[in-house]
Amino acid sequence: MTFVEGPVTVTVPATSANLGPGYDSLGLALDLRDELTGEVVPGGTLAVIVEGAGEGTVPLDESHLVVRSMRAAFEIIGKQPAGLRLHCRNRIPHARGLGSSSAAIIGGLVLARALVAGGELILDDDTLFQKAAEIEGHPDNVAPAFHGGFTIAGDDDGFFAVRTAVDPRVSVVVFVPATGVETKAARGLLPETVPHSDAAADAGRTALLVAALSDAPEHLHRATRDFLHQEYRRPAMPESLALVDELRADGVAAIVSGAGPTVLAFSSGVESAETSKLTARCPEGWTCHALSVDMDGVRIL
Repeated sequence: MTFVEGPVTVTVPATSANLGPGYDSLGLALDLRDELTGEVVPGGTLAVIVEGAGEGTVPLDESHLVVRSMRAAFEIIGKQPAGLRLHCRNRIPHARGLGSSSAAIIGGLVLARALVAGGELILDDDTLFQKAAEIEGHPDNVAPAFHGGFTIAGDDDGFFAVRTAVDPRVSVVVFVPATGVETKAARGLLPETVPHSDAAADAGRTALLVAALSDAPEHLHRATRDFLHQEYRRPAMPESLALVDELRADGVAAIVSGAGPTVLAFSSGVESAETSKLTARCPEGWTCHALSVDMDGVRIL
């Protein structure tokens, strides 16, 4: 096998996991993309450039998550490059519950595979997904980042993901606070056990949410009611949960995106009057994005 000549560019979407009741299982790809360009170069040097989110804060060496993911792919393929140049143009905010780490992992794996002629013959899609979920630790964000759309994922004798339909009327507005919350810290607030009644209620809402996103968005408000994780995380993100409470009181299907602290609200089209009203409610100091559901997943340009 040989490396391809010249640079290769991939783009990867942001993702939102959980979507309220679908804890560690449901994920949605969003049309906010990171762009990664990689090139194999002579010599033993590694050059990493980061623009946008993470610029000036993420490492620029072998510990960079994209680089680590690329190395994992090269190891599976059995061919490590002598030198590597990586340019990351990041639009997905870090530590905000929008899947920035999953985008880095999926992007790095797919980029490395594309840099090896015939790499997909050894690192097929299923192997790549399994490695991505292994690096991330769970599949709920890497599944929509890879496949696009709305996915149901889990770990049952190996990681799995199923993509299902999304009603074309569905869009989202994300409200992103100025400061982030690390996923590990947010997970640390969750109890070891929950009441049986809460688990049963969440199971019912999760099933309803799959139907609501597929072709019954009028049920999204009821379907996104969570009993398992959001309230426990309130101490780490009180402003986010206050915004969720405020929006839901007004009939908006609002949730914490992933581990937070971003708040996601479902709407009825990026250009709709409903979306305009939602974006006008962005708290001072936060940023707001009206986004469509991304149906493509990771792409090679």
